[in-house]
Amino acid sequence: MNEHEFWKLIDYSFFHSNGNQEIQENILVNKLVDYTPEQIIEFEKIFRKYVIEADDFKVLAAEKIIEGWVTDDPYLYFRCWLIGQGENTFKETLKSPDYLADKIHKEINTQFEELMYVADKAYMQRTEKKEEDETFPRNVAYKSGLDYDFGAPPTKGTDWTEDQLPKLYPKLWAKFH
Repeated sequence: MNEHEFWKLIDYSFFHSNGNQEIQENILVNKLVDYTPEQIIEFEKIFRKYVIEADDFKVLAAEKIIEGWVTDDPYLYFRCWLIGQGENTFKETLKSPDYLADKIHKEINTQFEELMYVADKAYMQRTEKKEEDETFPRNVAYKSGLDYDFGAPPTKGTDWTEDQLPKLYPKLWAKFH
C-alpha cells in the first residue's frame, strides 16, 4: 500500500457512495479485506499521516465557518471527512479552504468518525481475529508515532480570530453566513 493506492481507494469509495458515509465506509472495508494484513496496516498509517497533515489553522477555520463552532473531537472527524472527500478536494482545501465553497452545501454532514475504523474492521475480517490486540492497524500506527490525538504535533499555520474569517476565506464565509 502506498499513497497512490490509498487515494485510489478513497476516491473510488467516495465516487461510488454518492456522499453516503455509511456506504463509503462499507466500500472501503470491503475493498481493504482483499489486501494483506500488512497493506491494511499501511492504509491506516497513511490515513493517520493525512489526519496529522490536515491539522492546520486553515482547516480549523473551514470547520468554524461551515459548522459555526469547533471542538476537539468534531475537528478530528472533520479532518476525516475531508480525507473521505478524495485526494483533489483534500489537497486543494489544504491550499485554500475557499475551495470547499464550490464543493459542499449547507446540509452536508462534515463529520466522518467512522473513517477512523475502516482499517481495523477490514483487518479483523481479513485475519479472522475476534478481539483487538496490539497487531491491529490503529495500535501499530500509534506505536509507530502516528498519533493524531493527545501526542499529536502542534496545529500548523497561523492562528486567527473569528472576525478575521470573512476576509481570510470570503467565498466560504459568504456561502455559510
